[in-house]
Amino acid sequence: MKLILRLTLCSAVLFFATTLRAQDPDAEGCKDSPLVTRFPGSHIDSCDNKEFDEAELPVSRNKNGEEVTKTFEGEVHSWTYDTREGTSNLQLFRNFETALKQSGFVIDFEDKPERITAHKGNAWVYIYARVTAYEQKTVTIKDMKQEVTADASSLGDEINKSGHVAVYGIHFDTGKAAILPDSENILGEIVKLLQQNEDLKLLVEGHTDNQGSAAANQALSEKRAQAVVAWLTAHGIPATRLSAKGFGQTKPLTDNGTEDGRAKNRRVELVKQE
Repeated sequence: MKLILRLTLCSAVLFFATTLRAQDPDAEGCKDSPLVTRFPGSHIDSCDNKEFDEAELPVSRNKNGEEVTKTFEGEVHSWTYDTREGTSNLQLFRNFETALKQSGFVIDFEDKPERITAHKGNAWVYIYARVTAYEQKTVTIKDMKQEVTADASSLGDEINKSGHVAVYGIHFDTGKAAILPDSENILGEIVKLLQQNEDLKLLVEGHTDNQGSAAANQALSEKRAQAVVAWLTAHGIPATRLSAKGFGQTKPLTDNGTEDGRAKNRRVELVKQE
C-alpha cells in the first residue's frame, strides 16, 4: 500500500511539473508572430524585434547539394520557444512544414528534421527545431525609411573638404526620373547651400546600382541628374551655376551584391566646379 501511494505521489509530482513547465509565462514584452502560431504547450523564452535589419536565411541548395543563403532586409523578428517534454525535432519540423504549406507558403529550403525556410509574397519564415525547443525568425522585406538627411552646413563642409558629397534622401519613382515629394527637405538644403555660397557652382551627378542594363541605367542617371537641376532652378538657383551628368552604374561606392550596397550606390552627388 505504501509503495502504491509513493508511486501515485511521484506520478502526481511529475504531472504537475510537466504541466507547470508548459504553462510558463512568455518573456516580458514578447508576442507571437501573426504569420505562424506557436506549437501547443510552448512558451516564449526570448524575442527580438527590429523595425529594419538584415537576416541571412538558407534558401536553396546548389547542384552540389551545398546550402545557399540569401540576405534579406526589412522588418525582422526572432523568437526562441521552449516547448513540452517529449517533443522531438521531427514532430516540430513536420508540424511547421504542414502549417506553412496550408497557409500558402512556398517551401524554399528544408534540412530535415531541423530547419525549414518558406516564403509567401514578401514575408519569409525560418524555423530551427530542436528537442523540446525551437527558434523562429520572420522577415518582411521592405525598403528602409530614410529618417536622417544632411543639412546645408554639413553638405558645405564635405564639399570644402573633398570637393564633392554624396546626397541621400532624394527619391525617385522606380525606374523613372520623377522626384518624389519626400525629397523636398534635402533639396531645400541644397538650395540653402547655394544661396549661402553665391560663388559656388555645382555639377549634379546621377548614379545607379547595377540592376538592369548598363545602357538603361546610364540614361536613367542622366535624366535624374537633370531633374534635380530643374528642381533647383525652379526654386531660384541660376541655371548658370548648375550642370548635370549621369554615370549610371560605372562608379559604385560599394559592392552591389547586397541591398544595402545597392542603396548606397543609388545616389546623387554634388561636385564643386571651378
